[in-house]
Parts: sequence; structure tokens; C-alpha cells
Amino acid sequence: MPLQRPTLESQADKQPSCQFLNFSTSKFYQDGCTTEWKRDEGRVVCSCDHLTYFAVLMVSPSISESDQEILSYITLIGCSLSLFFLVVTIVLYATQRGTGTDISLKVHINLSVALILLNLHFLPSQQVAALSSSGPCIYVAVLLHYSLLATFTWTAIEGFHLYLLLVRVFNIYVRRYLLKLSLVGWGFPAVIVIVIAIIDKDTYSRVTLHPSKTNGTAVEMCYLSNDVMKLVTTVGLFGLVFVFNLAMLVVTMRRLKSLRTEQTSREKGRARRDTCTVLGITCLLGITWGIIFFSFGQLTTPGLYLFCVLNSLQGFFIFLWFWVFKRKTEDRQPGSDTHSTNTGSA
Repeated sequence: MPLQRPTLESQADKQPSCQFLNFSTSKFYQDGCTTEWKRDEGRVVCSCDHLTYFAVLMVSPSISESDQEILSYITLIGCSLSLFFLVVTIVLYATQRGTGTDISLKVHINLSVALILLNLHFLPSQQVAALSSSGPCIYVAVLLHYSLLATFTWTAIEGFHLYLLLVRVFNIYVRRYLLKLSLVGWGFPAVIVIVIAIIDKDTYSRVTLHPSKTNGTAVEMCYLSNDVMKLVTTVGLFGLVFVFNLAMLVVTMRRLKSLRTEQTSREKGRARRDTCTVLGITCLLGITWGIIFFSFGQLTTPGLYLFCVLNSLQGFFIFLWFWVFKRKTEDRQPGSDTHSTNTGSA
């Protein structure tokens, strides 16, 4: 059992990993090697059960193979359920009567369509990446990136629409409002994808997620391979959307609190309804996606579990929100004006 103690200058967002070099593949693997490291000691102890060349690599914190398998099943089941309930939501909307002029509902439906596209291209991504032909993988990678950007854009539109209803309140009429929202929601992601394809036509391809510790093979999917573009267009865009929508969530909570103080205390169950409203708006604004920003260090594994559960079931939560809205619409008496309808939808 060879024992080495190399000096290490650690990085804040990296951790050391003892890995050996496989000359047949010219890649490093962790099989048979363990890493003992304490950040404050500045040294790494590598213990390997075979004689071979090895090195201490600085890698991003990883989770165990069992956790990876569990998270994969959670994601598969959750996304499948979301896809089913999102389709049901679209069917219910198509058969809905009397709410065709409600803008808030149409914004929700566009977000649902974006999530349907995201799930449709995310679920088979690994299987398509395993094919020998690169054509299907490029198609899935482009559509997966586009649908992800469209999802982020429509969550931002949800926040903007909520701003009009809760902050501006008056004089919020915009000519061809839904058409303009649709041009932004579906056109902006298309522009980003087209520009990326022009700059680097080979960036949409197979991407390695993580190597397997048991057989040395890698798990691949079809997505954006350029790390810089991935960081700017995915993490950067969502960061802006997250900050804006988080601010809108705070505004919503303050508005609900002020409305509650203005109403009589005789209305029972108000706190429960307010809680459900905040949770529903949190889902529509995509706030749960922000959990990934806090999944670092010791919070990596719990954060990933929470992220996978909440976001893979986002479509199911939107279905529940739509169903409650549908029930309220059926109970609403006719004759309400457009402004009151939109405010009630929010």
C-alpha cells in the first residue's frame, strides 16, 4: 500500500482527490485509492491498493455513487410525474371555459409548455448520448438548452407580471401584452442559442457528467459543452432571474401581510391560504432553482437532494396551483371586470 504525503495548497471551491493514471485510456480514475485530507493541515495522504502512477488532483466536491444513483431515480420519477401533470394542465386549459381572457393564466400555461419541452428533452438525454450517431445528440442538446433558457425566461416574466399586478396596480394596460411577452419568452432564448451555435458550432454535443468509480466509464448526456458559455447563459441568466423574482416574492409577502391587517379577523383560515399562496408563487417564480447556489461544501449532498425533489416536481406543483385557480374561477360570479380578474389570478 503506497503512502505519499504531498504538500497541498488548497482552493476554496476544490478538494483533493487521489487518482491513478490508466495508460490505456490516458485518464485518471479513483478505483482502489482513498484520500485522507483535512483542510487546516495542508497535506493529503493517498492510500492505493495497487502499484501504479497516481497524482493528487484538485476536483469539485463530489457525492457518493449511491447518492448519485438515488438522485438519478428521484429525478427520473419526479420529472416523469411533472411531465404527466403538465400535460394534464394543458388539457384542462384547452377545455376551460370562461377564462380565455385572463392574462395570468396564459402566462402560467406558457411556463408549463416550457417545462414540458424541458422534461421531454432532459429525460432521454443520456440514452441519446449513448447512440453512435451524433445527429440526435446535437438536436437534443440544442432543444434542451433552449427549453431551459425558455423556462428561466418565463419565470422572469411571471415575476414581471406579478410586479404589474401588485406594485403598479393601476394603468397596467399594455397593447398586445401577451404577444410581446411571447416574443420575449420564446424569442430571447432562441437568439441566445443561435448566437452560441454561430460562435462555436461544435459546442452542442456529448458532455461527461461524472466518471463511475466501479468500472471507469463515464455518464454522458447531450448539452452545452463550452463551460464559459454554459456559465454565462445558464448560471448567469438564472442568477439575474433569481434575484429579481426573489425580490418579487418579498413584495408579495409584504402585500399579503398588509392585506391581512386591513381585513377583519373574522375570516378564518387566512394564514393557511396566505401560506399556500406564497408557496405557489415561489414555485411559479422558480425560486426553488436557487437552492443550487447553496449546495456547496458540507451542504452539497443535502442541497442536491432538496434541489432534485423540489425542481423535478415543479410541474406537479404548477398543476396543483392551476387546479386551485380553476376551482376559484368556477366559483367566481360572472360580471367581474378584467382588473379584478387579473388581480385575483395573481
